[in-house]
Amino acid sequence: MSSASSTDSQSETSTALFNPELAANAGDDILYEVRDDIGFLTFNRPAKRNSMTFEMYERMAQICVEASEKKDIRALILTGAGDKAFAAGTDMSQFTTFDKEEDALEYEARIDRVLTAVETCQVPTIAAIRGACAGGGAGIAACCDIRIAASTSRFGFPIARTLGNCLSMTNFARLNDLIGSARAKELIFYAKMIDAAAALEYGFLSEVVETPEAVSPRAEELAREIATYAPLTLMAAKNALLRLRNQLPAGGGSDLILSCYMSEDFHEGMDAFLNKRPPVFKGK
Repeated sequence: MSSASSTDSQSETSTALFNPELAANAGDDILYEVRDDIGFLTFNRPAKRNSMTFEMYERMAQICVEASEKKDIRALILTGAGDKAFAAGTDMSQFTTFDKEEDALEYEARIDRVLTAVETCQVPTIAAIRGACAGGGAGIAACCDIRIAASTSRFGFPIARTLGNCLSMTNFARLNDLIGSARAKELIFYAKMIDAAAALEYGFLSEVVETPEAVSPRAEELAREIATYAPLTLMAAKNALLRLRNQLPAGGGSDLILSCYMSEDFHEGMDAFLNKRPPVFKGK
């Protein structure tokens, strides 16, 4: 294969990780700038606790792909605007039209695709966390190489208590790889948010700083330190560890996704969440 063809093939593979049209519609909901050789990505919906729209997911993936391809970026910091949340998960309005099996499968396929873009970003990624880091937000953080949080932050996947949906097999694999199956079960089964001290003990966090104000300076300090190290060594380490994870078959876990998203319980959970009442789950 010629070098031109190889480059075209790599470009097509990278682009497949995000939808350019949706990414372009994210607007100011995601802010991105490069200062010196560090990229700064900010989820910018503080009034909505930085909950993620589909457009935001796609723009995040696009930024991660572009950071991988540009030689002048040496690290990427992801954070949320304000102190209330890093990201509180997917905006519930994205689920209101779910009524077909394809809706559920396409949603989880989208999440797998955009989180893969974060996880495989070829520069070191640092999640700088203030406030709540839940659901999809915790999924994003789990894909970063390093997670730094304020002592007041909280973490979890409380879906068994709220929506009654489930994670994809890939997300379960990421969580298992990060904290192990016993801790992963605790997060899902207890359906509670854990504090930063517990998240550090679990192995979910790399480092805890005392105040929310200290998070961003510490993340930037670490990013600039890492930026002085050999980028090929860091890239090789990152890719080697990803290769050690068992590969999941395409479509694996579709039956589990449908058992939750197509259930009466999921619709009950979503209605309860939107109407601010406790859900009544029946296992149907």
